[in-house]
Amino acid sequence: MLTEYGTKHAVHKVCECLLRKGPLTRQNVKRYTELSDEQVKNALLVLIQQNCVQAFTTEQPDGPKANTQYVVLFDNILHRVRFAKFLTILSQEFDQQCVELVQGLLEHGRLTLKQMFDRAKSSEKEGKSDELLVEGAFVLKHLTQRCPASEPLLMPISEEEGPARKKGSKSAKKIGEPETIEQQVVEAALPMEAMRFSVVTNVESDVGEKEKNSNNVTPGEKRKHDVLELDECGVADEQSVVYRANFEGFIRRLRHKADHVRAHLDDGAANVLSAMLQATSSAEKKVKTKNSVPLSLSSIYEEVIKSEAGRNMTLDHVRASLVQLGELSFVDASSDSYSIDFEKIIEIAQNEEVESVVSKRYGRDAYRIFRLLSKSGRLLETDKISDTTFVEKKDAPKILYKLWKDGYLLMEKLVVTGARQSQFLLWKVNRQILWKHVLDEMFHAALNLSLRVSYELDREKELLNLPADKRTGPLQDRYNRIRKVRILLESSQMKLDDAILLFHDF
Repeated sequence: MLTEYGTKHAVHKVCECLLRKGPLTRQNVKRYTELSDEQVKNALLVLIQQNCVQAFTTEQPDGPKANTQYVVLFDNILHRVRFAKFLTILSQEFDQQCVELVQGLLEHGRLTLKQMFDRAKSSEKEGKSDELLVEGAFVLKHLTQRCPASEPLLMPISEEEGPARKKGSKSAKKIGEPETIEQQVVEAALPMEAMRFSVVTNVESDVGEKEKNSNNVTPGEKRKHDVLELDECGVADEQSVVYRANFEGFIRRLRHKADHVRAHLDDGAANVLSAMLQATSSAEKKVKTKNSVPLSLSSIYEEVIKSEAGRNMTLDHVRASLVQLGELSFVDASSDSYSIDFEKIIEIAQNEEVESVVSKRYGRDAYRIFRLLSKSGRLLETDKISDTTFVEKKDAPKILYKLWKDGYLLMEKLVVTGARQSQFLLWKVNRQILWKHVLDEMFHAALNLSLRVSYELDREKELLNLPADKRTGPLQDRYNRIRKVRILLESSQMKLDDAILLFHDF
């Protein structure tokens, strides 16, 4: 039997193998990791239970179904470091009962209603009942969902239907950009919308009484109510309903909470934008979306005066704030309706984030040069850049070369022939290429921070395990130091993740 450390080691090896190799069958995972079949099976079960891996099969055009394969859900792994943020959002919007419900789902990955009831029964702090738990599940129906299919069939995409499917993909990718296997598998595994957010309520409210009388229940009735064990794929059979957290719902809320544009707005416009976000949130179906659903002026005004900050705003004040938001391109106005331009808001936030990085890393002159090229969106010649940004002509080429070398700029050479041949260097910012480069740097920085946290905690492991009464003198000083280092590094991780959300998720 594997120890806890042995299980963690096997899970780590299997997950790393799938990340490096892509989708694999269980036999291939066993071959690459050199683990036993039982170890691979248990590791895959753990990863599926924690929503980090999805099983699937593919249909061959001229043959039978292929063997079951497993693919890593990269985004879900990233979301694990955001669980603290998810719970913070919940505590601001819902009561403690709902927070505990989702906390159990985040901790255990997947739970049935019966397992949720058992957790509630074991922590009867405030006399919570099963009925309240079900009610909480309904309240959170867009933050919890039924688990995806255990082993969806991935259909091959034909040349004719490919573009149409890509256009409507859940990840809102641009037309012509191919979907990854991970995205296709996630879409194929999702339950129908009506079932995805439904909650089964035909469970006896008094679980204890049900268990007490279970011997008097016929097999058919018992199968209707009891929760069966997880099958080999890590989900319950068709007689049970298993739930998990809906990460998309949390990411949408993080996007709404992010303070990207408040610096550009006065208090009135900020209140109006917040009210529009609140009014349209229930109609959103995906994270990456260009615009919100349109709202009339009266609907916006009604939502604004619901909040304490907007209670004293008049209709004329709301109308003036909408004009300000429209001038900044944060809101699109069409006849008598208004919608939020998410794409523009995120674009401005991304620009400011990269400009901040350039300023801190290369200095103010580089910041002015980069900002000019970013806003112009076209090729500019070296002397033109120097004259416009008031950077010394001898310094401008050095700064431009440095930014180009580090991947922040594109350079093109223009040769002019004539009586005397001349060569000019032209520079520009290509956002699509640069954003991928910046995100790659952020992922590397996140890895380095994670490794540093692990190193610091492992180095002082014995000290951290000492009882408080034995940490005196120099030991207490060392403990205070490692505590400050941990807070600093973990705070840096959270801030860096905010930037990753901006470029990867929003």
